[in-house]
Amino acid sequence: MSPSLDFLPGELLYDIVLHFDEDHFHQSLYALSRAIPRSPVPTHLLYDKIRLTRREQVFQLYRHIRTFKKDGERVREFSYECWAADADIFVNLLALMPSLTYLKIFIGPDFAPEHLEEIFEKPKPSLRYLSMRFRPYVQRATYYQFLKGAYFDSTLLALSSWPDPVLPVLSIVQDPLDPTIAPTNFAQPLVFFQLDPISTLAVCSLSENLKHFRLRIPARQIARHLYSALHSFPGLEFLDLSTGSISSHDVAGILGRLRDLKVLVLDGCPIVSQRLDVQLDAGDPFQQWEELGKAMALAGVARASEREKKLRLWMETYYVRENEEDSAKKDKKSKRGRRGLATATISLRAPSPERAAETNRKIPQNRVPRRDQKIRVLPPVPALSSLATSFPSTLDTETYDAVWDEFERGWAAGIARVQAIRLRFMTSWINGSSRIVRFANKGSPEWEEEKEYGEEGLVGLVDVDAVSEFTLNITDADDAEGRTGPGFSCPILCIAGPKRDAAHVAGCAHQIGWNIYKDEI
Repeated sequence: MSPSLDFLPGELLYDIVLHFDEDHFHQSLYALSRAIPRSPVPTHLLYDKIRLTRREQVFQLYRHIRTFKKDGERVREFSYECWAADADIFVNLLALMPSLTYLKIFIGPDFAPEHLEEIFEKPKPSLRYLSMRFRPYVQRATYYQFLKGAYFDSTLLALSSWPDPVLPVLSIVQDPLDPTIAPTNFAQPLVFFQLDPISTLAVCSLSENLKHFRLRIPARQIARHLYSALHSFPGLEFLDLSTGSISSHDVAGILGRLRDLKVLVLDGCPIVSQRLDVQLDAGDPFQQWEELGKAMALAGVARASEREKKLRLWMETYYVRENEEDSAKKDKKSKRGRRGLATATISLRAPSPERAAETNRKIPQNRVPRRDQKIRVLPPVPALSSLATSFPSTLDTETYDAVWDEFERGWAAGIARVQAIRLRFMTSWINGSSRIVRFANKGSPEWEEEKEYGEEGLVGLVDVDAVSEFTLNITDADDAEGRTGPGFSCPILCIAGPKRDAAHVAGCAHQIGWNIYKDEI
């Protein structure tokens, strides 16, 4: 008997199928099942990963899965990459796929906010990757979205309401308006109207496990919404804010608050001047990169100073209030007999809003600093290891080297200043003239206290109790090159932009993003 695929065991056929090319996997598997119909070809893999690129495919798949519900339960990865859709059928289709771990959706003008609300109304506990790419632009002027208030803010709120999700990868992208795609001579629909839902998303249950976040909203000032709330995105390691209105000041705020952030992508963001000719006229076209590097290295100093200021204000308010209460008690004891008619029983003066806000909670007594105690907060160093952005002009090797030298010099100067501050604090700590505290580590009891009390008193701060906590692993600050040591080396800087065929630095943030999101947008 001649050899035949008909007699191969199912285990071997399964291994063979796994070696099919991913781009032609479904066609190859379907052809194999038809070639050897009596063999145990693993046809269930046809539904493991589904990618639709045409509108009519949605109804075809929906009709099949509605009949064979088991096939819908087999779907693990689903991608819809088409800007036209029958949104109602699409919503019904997703409802038949309860076990999704990967979901990518292209959201064009056929989708309304209500469709996404229905999709994400119920939690998807198995989901590990979610990508939503918006392109709501229309060909003819219509103000329906504006008049109705049809914005996708509710989508963020729906995600924020999920209880205990485990979603490490999230992408929310609005494509920039391109004249080749849609007209620009009238107001196009907005995706998000209010940005406050970003702040809600930053502190919800979903954010606790989120490691990689791509949020692109063209020309909008989104940075402060990412970190304005306490404990925003506590575990975030990768952040892509490309096309947003992000300044160097915003970058410092992000690095000061998101302490675990290691990779930052800012393509098309004005973190440096986009007018190279202006810099040339000033005589130093790359000085802005030095300033950027320095500002990033000093992000922890700004954060520590902000916390110190808040602590001093709290102490002043706390002890003024305490003095007032003590005085009131003494006055009450000293008064005897009938109260005079001229004695006011109420006060028409409203209490200070700041004082009322600062003292309206009872914090643990061990988090209340002593009166007139001098307290300094130890500035941390950013964890950033890679920064990617776009150079505003033509880029060649010589230009990149000049930019890198300036950026590295600025970073080194910033780290040297951080070290000088920390050593000065160490001297005060050794002399006993100041109490030095640091920010509590994520997950520690002191860190958890902030969820209940906020940044009141010493909540969220921990005493420094060893000399080793003051020093950084860097080289001599007087080094002519100003280079940092291996402990706090300058982040990798790539300014090649988002295109894959550009001259990228090995292991840059662009490449990290491509590996995470499996696309090149």
